[in-house]
Amino acid sequence: MNREPIAEKITGGEDEKFYTRPLLIIYLTVFIDLVGFGIVIPSLPFYVESDAFRATPFEIGLLFASYSLMQFIFSPILGSLSDKYGRRPVLFFSILGSAVGYFFIGFAFALWMVFVGRIVSGITGGNISTAQAYIADVTTKENRAKGMGIFGAMFGLGFVFGPAIGGILSRYGIHVPFLFAAALSLLNAVLLYFILPESVKPDSSGANAARKNRFAQIVESLRDARFGTLNAVYFFLVTSFSIMTYAFVLFTIFRFGYNAEQNGYIFAFIGITAVIFQGVLFNRLVDKFGENSLMTAGCLMMAVSFFVVPFVTRDFGGLTGLLFVISFLTIGNSMASPAISSLASKVSGENEQGSSLGVLQSGASLARAIGPALGGVLLNNAVNLVDDATIRRTFWTAAAIMFVAVFVAVYFARMERPQILA
Repeated sequence: MNREPIAEKITGGEDEKFYTRPLLIIYLTVFIDLVGFGIVIPSLPFYVESDAFRATPFEIGLLFASYSLMQFIFSPILGSLSDKYGRRPVLFFSILGSAVGYFFIGFAFALWMVFVGRIVSGITGGNISTAQAYIADVTTKENRAKGMGIFGAMFGLGFVFGPAIGGILSRYGIHVPFLFAAALSLLNAVLLYFILPESVKPDSSGANAARKNRFAQIVESLRDARFGTLNAVYFFLVTSFSIMTYAFVLFTIFRFGYNAEQNGYIFAFIGITAVIFQGVLFNRLVDKFGENSLMTAGCLMMAVSFFVVPFVTRDFGGLTGLLFVISFLTIGNSMASPAISSLASKVSGENEQGSSLGVLQSGASLARAIGPALGGVLLNNAVNLVDDATIRRTFWTAAAIMFVAVFVAVYFARMERPQILA
């Protein structure tokens, strides 16, 4: 693949200079990738609970965890490879791998095949850090928060269309959403191959840094007190949010009797809320309050939301109450997540963006593995079913984790030196 770096760096704060061709292309790539990912979320629990697989809540948790465990292992590898060989080839081959994983799940006839598909997708799915590093390559520090906010909005758009598409497609067969996700990933890879320019210079010092042992690189990154503290906040945030992502569909099945299509619409609502907030309000709030304040406030909002979820039933709150709590949770996550990514990028060297953000996403992937695995234990009762007690202990555990994140975020705000982040 052509490695000639033709993506130009944004040098000003004007809107007409911000939305350059490389940024628009990477946003489109992330959007398509996340649509495919979002399709799976409301469909997978129904798919593996069917007669062909008969998975328990604990096994469903392991399915979610296996994907993220592979991301944990391979995210720093992909980040370092993107520093060394370029963002474009890493994104291209990782997206192809996602297509293979989706196809394997869609044609599975036994539960072990679903696990294999999730593992393959997880190995090649650690490309979030590479996409974030691409944004860092072509933006200045002044514009980076804006870039990360729009990047987060692409996640939201993926969750608008992905789960809704998955829910609708489930009408035609519970395996159909996975085949559609595979086809979408193939299309994404083709578009990326032909239109995405490279952003990394072949002989940059970042390439030499990428040659370090990746575990030594992780340890070295975490020795920086500010970067390590941000990693801790993000780890707790993603752990709790992944507990919710895994448990939410099983929660709505038990409390409301919702199917895959109805859950798809709820996740689409979550995505719309995230898009509106991150695409319109986030940057204004950053200018007024700063990333530190948004990180802390967002974590607190998430903690409160997780605590309240178990109280919502058909008779108490109903769908309106559920959507209100989920909106509050989504806004909190939409404040905290891009703020953390922006801060982590700012405290990292210009030639270590891929590696540093790879470490951040590696920790997040470990959190996404721990969260569903922990949720699978908490949500599963003695007869492998969900009940009111397991719902309370699952969401209240997520709330407790987020309260820890709040305290760590406050600690970071006190240790931060504004002149370094300016």
